[in-house]
Amino acid sequence: MNVLLIYPEIPDTFWSFKHALKFIRKKAASPPLGLLTIAPMLPSEWKKRLVDLNVRKLTREDLVWADCALISAMTVQRDSAKRTIAQCKEAGLRVIAGGPLFTTEYEQFERVDHFVLNEAELTLPAFLEDFTRGQARRVYTTSAFADIRKTPTPMWELVRFGDYASMSVQFSRGCPFNCEFCNVTALFGHRPRTKSALQLIAELDSLYRLGWRGGVFFVDDNLIGNKRQLRQELLPALMEWRRDKKGFLFSTEVSINLADDESLIQMMVQAGFDTVFIGIETPNEESLAECSKKQNMHRDLVQDVKRIQRGGLQVQGGFILGFDNDSALTFRRLIDFIQKSGIATAMVGLLQAPPGTKLYERLKQAGRLFDKLSGDNVDGSTNIIPLMNLDVLRKGYKEVLQYLYSPEAYYQRVKTFLKEYKPPKIHISFNARQIPVNLHALIHSILRLGIVGKERVQYWKLFWWTLFRRPRVFPLAITLAIYGHHFRKTSETHVL
Repeated sequence: MNVLLIYPEIPDTFWSFKHALKFIRKKAASPPLGLLTIAPMLPSEWKKRLVDLNVRKLTREDLVWADCALISAMTVQRDSAKRTIAQCKEAGLRVIAGGPLFTTEYEQFERVDHFVLNEAELTLPAFLEDFTRGQARRVYTTSAFADIRKTPTPMWELVRFGDYASMSVQFSRGCPFNCEFCNVTALFGHRPRTKSALQLIAELDSLYRLGWRGGVFFVDDNLIGNKRQLRQELLPALMEWRRDKKGFLFSTEVSINLADDESLIQMMVQAGFDTVFIGIETPNEESLAECSKKQNMHRDLVQDVKRIQRGGLQVQGGFILGFDNDSALTFRRLIDFIQKSGIATAMVGLLQAPPGTKLYERLKQAGRLFDKLSGDNVDGSTNIIPLMNLDVLRKGYKEVLQYLYSPEAYYQRVKTFLKEYKPPKIHISFNARQIPVNLHALIHSILRLGIVGKERVQYWKLFWWTLFRRPRVFPLAITLAIYGHHFRKTSETHVL
């Protein structure tokens, strides 16, 4: 059996980094971890070929070679998934689909032969057993949660490392919080389930053995959901593993209560983490209460962010406009918060209600839903009818993005962050493999941003200020300048 593992194309979005990737000659931010994890669960005698449409096209030779296609996708990949399914069916392939997109809306894909939904550790074995007997059903689903200590190491051998800016691993699934708009708990539950530290180290060893020396993103929706296991098992294991390794830095997602635990911040930094994404959502206390974001309430959120930055972690932030308690004042308050906090990577989107969330059910009963999700956090779309006039909301949203990613505001925010941030010496190591990549990025940033870009004045001010006043963070300053170029291009294309 020859099987294609196909990952549909991600459009130009905030997190695609397509405009930034050109500076380092990479094709995609990271490979499809889900498909790479499923690959070793398939029969060993099956021949497997990964086709990531973000790095290459699906060819006629692929379709002739294959007996079936296994497709996994997120909501934002819906259009590419439909085109890919049609292409596979026209070639006579049997199509098997799974992942978040199909788990929430499989009824919309009539041409798919079989759906293997929810967590593959539970549903894939039953499908494979029926499939080999020629008796496979169309839908395999479960409400149970898998023991991820039995999840195999991803099959990195299917990937060409040179196409990607970073790799991904997963330590835990699930989140202890109950944010109304978030579908993480609907998909993965409230109780964080973790792999063992030895299991995660084996995955990193596999990456290292195959030659990877770049960054690694922990895709966990909240890495600190189980602090005890993180503190007692994973972080000490990562510290030990990195002693003789160069080129490995980690990033992940956490909740804001990390700011309350200085010792945990320091452990994360010592273990190799340098960046965390936090869902801050809004500085409006009433809106936080509305969406049950209790962990963010009754805090000085700006100081929380700065405490984490001073501890040695860059904070990226997620923000939402369109809560029922938002008003015309909310737009300015959000801009002021983001500028004061020094969050350079600030993802601002309109409130959306994913199927399966409490928000979706509440608004469905109230008759306040329309259309379907685009899956793009920052394209200015929403599937809800807000209490605020929709035209006013969209106008305010555009003005927020226009301000935040104007060269003046963005570079000011970067400088605010760099004044707070002090990179730990433990993160600074010589990695000869990165020299050509970094040099190419620097030269092209000078050419594109410093000579012909709209931001050239701000670019050179940051360039010289950092080089002479904060030389240890100079590479990070150039990286953030490149990120700003991507964010500006994306917002101009989709919203402004």
